[in-house]
Amino acid sequence: MTVLPLRPPRRVRHETVTLAHGGGGSAMRDLVEDVFVSAFAVHEEGQPLEDQARLSLAELMARGDRLAFTTDSFVVDPLEFAGGDIGKLAVCGTVNDLAVGGAVPVALSCAVVIEEGMAVATLRRIAASIARTAREAGVRVVTGDTKVVARGACDKLFITTSGVGVIRTGLDLGIARARPGDVVLINGPLGDHGAAIMAARGELAVSAPVASDCAPLNGLIGALLDAAPGTRLIRDATRGGLAAVLNEMAEASNIGVRVAESAIPIRPEVRGFCDLLGLDPLYLGNEGVAVAVVPPEQADAALAALRAHPLGVLAAAIGTATAERPGRVVMDTPFGGTRIVDMLVGDPLPRIC
Repeated sequence: MTVLPLRPPRRVRHETVTLAHGGGGSAMRDLVEDVFVSAFAVHEEGQPLEDQARLSLAELMARGDRLAFTTDSFVVDPLEFAGGDIGKLAVCGTVNDLAVGGAVPVALSCAVVIEEGMAVATLRRIAASIARTAREAGVRVVTGDTKVVARGACDKLFITTSGVGVIRTGLDLGIARARPGDVVLINGPLGDHGAAIMAARGELAVSAPVASDCAPLNGLIGALLDAAPGTRLIRDATRGGLAAVLNEMAEASNIGVRVAESAIPIRPEVRGFCDLLGLDPLYLGNEGVAVAVVPPEQADAALAALRAHPLGVLAAAIGTATAERPGRVVMDTPFGGTRIVDMLVGDPLPRIC
């Protein structure tokens, strides 16, 4: 029997991406295998790449009784910023969208649209960041796609990630499940991501000594659900910030929400940054903040579980669900007054994710 030697691994021979890297020929294979396949380890040694990932149904069913599926696109500007980059953001965003529904994330897809002329070195860093964050979250990138477009057809790099996860048996979280008396918890300070992105753009000649809070929250959420199995709902406070989550919850659950401004954790650097620019931290996007609503009898256990996790050290109980003023969010100010917290009409900071 003749044993054929393994072909040498493919290597990109250019410093920047060209249209040939999206043409389906050898240049594209070089890019895909060198930059992405090698980073993600999407196939076993010696096994061919297929046009789809194949997941064991038996392994999925052993984890729960329902499949969760989500997808998201990421167009953040700039691509790299303090605390993260578009690759880390893509993994965390999709993992967190699964986790807040009570799912254990299992596998991700990753599709990229690359602008002609992008530096291959930058692409390598982002691919490495995707792989590193996926390992941290305990998920695999199992399939993907690569497209290259002409200069000006996209802004450097766009990423779309989809994810599947399994929801444990008996768990039922939902935005419409809050009840009067429930306690609202958050796991950490608001506004870090939004402030970091704005500072990284440099458009306003204002700096903020703060890094993005971008992080996979599935471990934290798993600990929360173990401690408080009666948890009503969990949402990550991304675009629209905490204000959007609270308003969506109030409307969907037909309840009122009352929060205390003094209880909401915000870093002094972020507060000062927002004061300078006339922004409200309640509306800034976050990539590592989860909002959880739990029954009052489980609130102490839930808060303790959050604070015991590295991503929840500064967790706080910030308010309660009420039967008063259904659909409204009211904030108690430190001066003894109250104010209505509405949804934003527009977006104060586009392209944060």
